[in-house]
Amino acid sequence: MEKIVSLQNSRIKQIGKLQTKARERKNANLFVIEGAREISLALEGGYLFESVFVCPELSSRSDYPALLKQIPEQIQFEVSEAVFEKIAYREGSDGLLALTRPESHHLSDLKLPSNPFIIILEAVEKPGNLGAILRTADASQANAVIVCDPLTDIYNPNVVRSSVGCLFTVPIAVCSNEEALEFMKCRNIKTFAAELNAAQWYHETDFTTPSAIIMGTEADGLTDFWLKKANARIKIPMRGIIDSLNVSVSTAVITFEAMRQRGFSST
Repeated sequence: MEKIVSLQNSRIKQIGKLQTKARERKNANLFVIEGAREISLALEGGYLFESVFVCPELSSRSDYPALLKQIPEQIQFEVSEAVFEKIAYREGSDGLLALTRPESHHLSDLKLPSNPFIIILEAVEKPGNLGAILRTADASQANAVIVCDPLTDIYNPNVVRSSVGCLFTVPIAVCSNEEALEFMKCRNIKTFAAELNAAQWYHETDFTTPSAIIMGTEADGLTDFWLKKANARIKIPMRGIIDSLNVSVSTAVITFEAMRQRGFSST
């Protein structure tokens, strides 16, 4: 295994660019995964790895001791603690970082059951919110997350981190609003737009049939596209001074109500 001890190594410099620049990730067709758990989930999800960087002093304490045996040795690189400290983007890392090929995430790739529940996100802009929503989707076993006209790269390192690897466990599609709407119509999936001024309460809405909830940005909410074209508008009761929740929290509230109605079944 080749050992890297120089901070000026070209591979180390590339990692820094991939962590901070969406354009670099797109041009290189690579993104960064840090952490043994996240790398393990990506492996299970069929992602392809270009290289894996290991700091033995840290990785020896990992909860996934057999992970490196699943990765070809020829793409593994040992790095010193100083080098790993430079490339790590979170505290308390377990000494493993991978450069990985992204997937395409086309709508046509989604495989849905006969009675799906889907989360649609319009113009999501904060990586942390997207990651948190992916955690909700994994926990609730929502059948897909569709990201429409995103303002953030879904392979931003903060999405990987905040999703704790659920980026690799949840079926995801990226498309335009128009494509998502046509997809829903063709499959007779009823769409529910979350809006602060809606007349219909979320907990009085029937989610037991094929359903999709549509969530907008915290700053501006949903655009008129979804407000006018969704089958219904729904809202969450707001009893405090602040009249809105974080979008990831709102998504979780509505999603788990839908799962409650469905008996927590994903079929």
